[in-house]
Amino acid sequence: MSHHHDDHGHGHHDHEHGHDHSDEIQPALQTLLWKQIDFESIRTLNESESDSGAKIVEKTWPMRLDPEPCLESDADEQLLMFIPFTGVVRLHSVLVRSSEDSSTPKTLKLFPNRDDLDFSSASDLQPTQTLELSQTSEIQEMPVKRTLFGNTYNLNLFIEDNYGDEVTRVFWIGFKGEFMNLNREPVEVLYEKAANPKDHTLVQGVGDMASQGMGHGM
Repeated sequence: MSHHHDDHGHGHHDHEHGHDHSDEIQPALQTLLWKQIDFESIRTLNESESDSGAKIVEKTWPMRLDPEPCLESDADEQLLMFIPFTGVVRLHSVLVRSSEDSSTPKTLKLFPNRDDLDFSSASDLQPTQTLELSQTSEIQEMPVKRTLFGNTYNLNLFIEDNYGDEVTRVFWIGFKGEFMNLNREPVEVLYEKAANPKDHTLVQGVGDMASQGMGHGM
């Protein structure tokens, strides 16, 4: 179906926040996944402006309340985002900032570790988890079931609907969790050393000689 975007200005999305967010910075940065996102490989289907999906994810924590850039859907209210990480993450929560009006996303479906989704398959498949968003301009942090997202290397976000507008708008998306890449390397190194055939041969030879020596001694 066809939609007109001319009457959807962004000026009314500017919100004044009287409270201080400085106390949120330190605890948020402890688990915020930002450097671990592969921004150049982000794909967004049905975005009205090219790369706007990647731009709202690329906003840093201090920029999370900025009204621009903004991700806006095009042909209808649905959006499908593919967000790859630079390594394996244990996802804890998804953070979204939208608005108080009817363009706010309502149903957000999560599909980890898939790079083949389109709107048809995202609608037909059972999501790993479904999140419900509220109409607010504040940051919404939605915890995920950690056991289902403990080995995540990419994440698909399917915004299925909103609160009644023809288009959906999102101003910021972030993630909290643990980055696993640094923990994997030493494990692989230790495994390679333990699997060295020469080490096994040497240990076996020493064992044989020791047992033979004990036999002769008796």
